[in-house]
Amino acid sequence: MLRRILIANRGEIALRFARTFREMGLESVAVYGEPDRTAPHVRYADFAEALPGSSAAETYLNIDAILCAARRSSADAVAPGYGFLSENAEFADACQRHGLTFLGPSASAIRTMGSKTEAREAMRAAGVPLVPGGPANDLAEAKATATQLGYPVFIKARAGGGGKGMRRVASEEQLAAAYSLARSEAENAFSDSNVYLEKALIQPRHIEIQVLGDQHGNVVHLFERDCSMQRRHQKVLEETPSPRLPRDVVERMGAIAVQGARAVGYYSVGTFEFLVDAEDQFYFLEMNTRLQVEHPITELVTGLDLVREMVRVANGETLGFDQSQVVARGVALECRIYAEDPERGFLPSPGRIQWLREPSGPNVRHDSGVGSGSAISELFDPLLSKLCVWAPTRELALSRMLRALDEYVVVGVQTNLKFHEQLLRDPRFQSGHYHTTFVEEHLDELCREKGTAPELGRARAAAAAAALWLEEPRSKGPEARSAALSPWILAHRRRL
Repeated sequence: MLRRILIANRGEIALRFARTFREMGLESVAVYGEPDRTAPHVRYADFAEALPGSSAAETYLNIDAILCAARRSSADAVAPGYGFLSENAEFADACQRHGLTFLGPSASAIRTMGSKTEAREAMRAAGVPLVPGGPANDLAEAKATATQLGYPVFIKARAGGGGKGMRRVASEEQLAAAYSLARSEAENAFSDSNVYLEKALIQPRHIEIQVLGDQHGNVVHLFERDCSMQRRHQKVLEETPSPRLPRDVVERMGAIAVQGARAVGYYSVGTFEFLVDAEDQFYFLEMNTRLQVEHPITELVTGLDLVREMVRVANGETLGFDQSQVVARGVALECRIYAEDPERGFLPSPGRIQWLREPSGPNVRHDSGVGSGSAISELFDPLLSKLCVWAPTRELALSRMLRALDEYVVVGVQTNLKFHEQLLRDPRFQSGHYHTTFVEEHLDELCREKGTAPELGRARAAAAAAALWLEEPRSKGPEARSAALSPWILAHRRRL
């Protein structure tokens, strides 16, 4: 049985793992590079081990350093989280060689499903419907494949994800330049320049199915998440259930995902991603062999703790329930809150958070890895937190998310809070009629400043004014401070 688990990650996901471990009576070990020395996940864990250096390559991507930290801390398991080494088959193998339990699937499943080309072949053999695609080992082959598929096409990296090594090509004239860029980006991101081609579907929806399996052959699906709200192929908002997908289609997708997972002997948590066209026909896109960023909304509607289930599976336990016992209730939304500036092309906004107030209230979940005083480094992804809400209806869930966004205050760095507010207020989003290119098509209006403080959050404007007032230098003296106007009055005057 597991006793002490090293979390090979940082930020909100490291803290999220540590919390479930504590509930289960397990000890957690945090690892950190120099920029994260005082981060919340490090302070929360039972033990902490420093990794040499500061960059991702020196720290959270350094297999040898993480294995040394596991040995020093006497850990008996490793939880990879998402990103970094979470889908690295060599890391899973290395953990096994060093007697460490890997909280995830087998290295062979990661290897098969981690290569998009191998995954496509495995799923084709398992009877899973695929987006039409083909090889692109060189430019001539890419041209031949694109001609066969018909434009537009996507060039995609064989390894990795997150939109890296991916280019949409509308015509043969664009192919050569896009091919070169995609290969270069794939090499830089994944140390693998290989790419392939897929037919680009017109305005599809991006639907994913959460699966969970044990080491005894039992696999269930935990319904769908709609991840169509994307910018540059990266998700910005997710919801479950999908607002426009018929339930019989969801059931078929779930059955297909379970079928695909069983075909590769999959256990632990994983996600099958599909594209769905205007006729509700669905096609396998890829599988993520790890816990997803957006897993909290599945937990909110099913009542399951997916990290707890990962631990149970790693301990060799059976699931303890079958598909008929998995029930989804209500509606859940997730907004990814980033330190970035939407009005400047979503450029990252590194710096120090001077003051932070988290939203709360009924059925609000805030998975965060930062707090007041936290430094946001340019070395890592600028994700601050995942703001999630649950409600019995979609209408109430939207209202609740807007209320939670209104309460959320971050002073010191730019964020995409206003962008999320404007997205949720958009009538087209509220109707549920959106697709994967919706954000890109309406980006200018979603990022445009609209009105004054009342539209952008009365509570946030007042709280931010109070925070800045409290941060004023004390050198003005007590007389000046006592004579200053209340920040609440100032905030009110700015709204007029």
